[in-house]
Amino acid sequence: MFAIFDIGGKQYKVAEGDVVFLEKMEAQEGDTVKFDKVLALSDNDGFVAGTPTVAGASVEATVVKNGKAKKIVVFRYKAKKNEKKKQGHRQPYTKVQITKIAK
Repeated sequence: MFAIFDIGGKQYKVAEGDVVFLEKMEAQEGDTVKFDKVLALSDNDGFVAGTPTVAGASVEATVVKNGKAKKIVVFRYKAKKNEKKKQGHRQPYTKVQITKIAK
């Protein structure tokens, strides 16, 4: 059984027990979050695609951790102009574990 849901403009395909890194959410570790915007659902009965979402379907997850990803270096450079800029960035994320997919 799997579900495809949308959060933060991105789509994720998940099954029960999966661990997913999402965009940062306002939830503490141990909290339960519910995603109602399920775009597609598949199980033993078959595949259901939403128009645009599946009515009554939801995905529940438990927040495992809030953190930041590894640092990336953003380096801008213009040749022959003596112009350069070095900047670092760490993207915040929320790590969740999928506990239940409901129809």
